Amino acid sequence: MGKIGIVADDLTGATTVGVLLAKSGISTAAFFDERSLEERTNYQAMVLSSDSRHLKKEEAQKRVKLAVRSLKNHGAVYFSKRIDTTMRGGIGFEVDAMLEELDSDTIAIMVPTMPQSNRILVGGYSLIDGVALSKTPVANDVRTPVTETHVPSLMAQQTKQKIGTIPLGDVLLGKEQLKQTLIEKRENNARVIIIDAVTLEDVETIAEAVTELEWNILAIDPGPFSEKLAILKGYGSDNEQIIDNYTIEQEIKGTVLAVAGSASPITKTQLKALSLESGTYQISVDAELLIDKKNQAFLEIHQSTNKAIAALESQTSRVILLESALNGNVLNLQEKEAYYRLQPGDAARNINTGLGEIVKNLLNNGIGDIKGIYLTGGDTMVSVLRLLGAKGIELIDYVIPQADLGRIIGGKYDGLIVVGKGGLTGKENTAISIIRRIFEESLKSSAKTTLNH
Repeated sequence: MGKIGIVADDLTGATTVGVLLAKSGISTAAFFDERSLEERTNYQAMVLSSDSRHLKKEEAQKRVKLAVRSLKNHGAVYFSKRIDTTMRGGIGFEVDAMLEELDSDTIAIMVPTMPQSNRILVGGYSLIDGVALSKTPVANDVRTPVTETHVPSLMAQQTKQKIGTIPLGDVLLGKEQLKQTLIEKRENNARVIIIDAVTLEDVETIAEAVTELEWNILAIDPGPFSEKLAILKGYGSDNEQIIDNYTIEQEIKGTVLAVAGSASPITKTQLKALSLESGTYQISVDAELLIDKKNQAFLEIHQSTNKAIAALESQTSRVILLESALNGNVLNLQEKEAYYRLQPGDAARNINTGLGEIVKNLLNNGIGDIKGIYLTGGDTMVSVLRLLGAKGIELIDYVIPQADLGRIIGGKYDGLIVVGKGGLTGKENTAISIIRRIFEESLKSSAKTTLNH
């Protein structure tokens, strides 16, 4: 049986779709890039991050094409384009790039719905928690704002393909009606077909209709549609894998590193709640000093590292929280780039690299019993894991949808537990829940190791 190949435009997106597959019993890993894919390829599903969400059209398409070719070379025969639930990035021109690498009769079926996270599509309009997409915080996203709620209109601005749309009513009438409508759209030369869906049952109906038509398709979605298609093709099981729940009866020992590069309001609320928890040692890293990599970053990294080492040596901290957004003024990164004569994107990159250097210093120091790492913000996650020599993440489960649990693949810390979460995901206590789950997973792993010996 051929493998599943999925291209995501960032690593947190890659882990989100990968966890859905893993929970359905499909062995899945997410990789940073095509070179990282060489590390380990014995997975049924391979999710490759093109890290292209913030790139201009030509560079993004180049990376996406390389990703598709690499996945093909490693046995992928079924393909998906994982998209952000808030429609950020150049989805349309990345879809064009994938279609150019796939068979000429491939039809792109777009189901931009993730009911688990209250992301739905009705009448072509994207709603998040019942709010129009353009009225959510994503409209003010610093790097990739989205101001269009109507997905067909958004896609028409980005793709050269003819677009067809299918309303929710046709989905609710069942798969036979849906099959007929799909055929009509294809006969009308639509190559990207966008379909409404509100529930997982709607997503399953769409997957069944497409599978029975036996078309070559490129799935475009945040994850649920790709998961249903994989199950219908004979991978995994439609019953989610039961994750053992371990009750923590013994005293929790060890420390979790929490690293926050995201400055979104949601993340700030979560970090504030975590900082107030007993056992959390908060280290506020000065983001502006990290931006000035030539002069001031080294000293800030050194001082923050020493604070964290002292906390580990005291053995009183369950969580060491490294954050750059809770204290101080919100930085205008473009202004800082101009002031320090940096290139566009360098400010955010330097902040994330600085946080990664602190984590690397702590782990290499060998002090304390670090059970895992919680990373929030996609760019932060990539920067930290790359500095640790990781190549990817083997997916296990999610704490909540879009807060994904796995183990590092490759490098000195192969097997270390990691949870990655996007900056716009979760509720006030999400960070606290993630820390608890990392401790539970570490106990579970210890129990299994003891049994095996």
